[in-house]
Amino acid sequence: MQWLTIVFLGIAANLDNLGVGLAFGIRKTAIPFRSNCAIAVVSMVMALVAMLAAEYVTQFMPETLANRLGGGMLCVIGAWMLFHPQSPRPKFMEDPAASDLDGDRVLSVREALPLGFLLAANSLAGGFGMGVSGGPMAATVLSIGLFSLLTIGGGHRFGGLLTRTWIGRYPSEIAGGLLVLIGIAEMII
Repeated sequence: MQWLTIVFLGIAANLDNLGVGLAFGIRKTAIPFRSNCAIAVVSMVMALVAMLAAEYVTQFMPETLANRLGGGMLCVIGAWMLFHPQSPRPKFMEDPAASDLDGDRVLSVREALPLGFLLAANSLAGGFGMGVSGGPMAATVLSIGLFSLLTIGGGHRFGGLLTRTWIGRYPSEIAGGLLVLIGIAEMII
């Protein structure tokens, strides 16, 4: 059951990446594999830092309380995403052309790194919640990195097709719902 939680967390942490990949695909701005990898590495590092911080915090509380706290945090983050999907977003998230600083329609690694930090917010929050719950660090970090690569690459490749589906229209709501389900599972199990 825990591997399913890790997969869902990887997906939930990266649904914004899907939207960004779609936007870049629609605007025909290339995302080379090395730039996609740079974004994934930033997400992985942020998740790792969050999980290490959570591991430190949980040294001072019983395991049952830590599991409930971590699950509760994931539920709160997920609920916030469900009920505030249209929160103010940085310009990079709304307009991919703003990320392409030199205007060459290719996202370089240098241009991808700031975007990666913006996209890593869900990884940071999910990683902390999963870390407090005692989830396996390596598997969680790898899941977040893998789904970052897949969502940006897939979104970019399928550009206009996915924007017309429910996934492309409601990424924050879907991610929020997944985080709530993960949080509930972490509190119960």
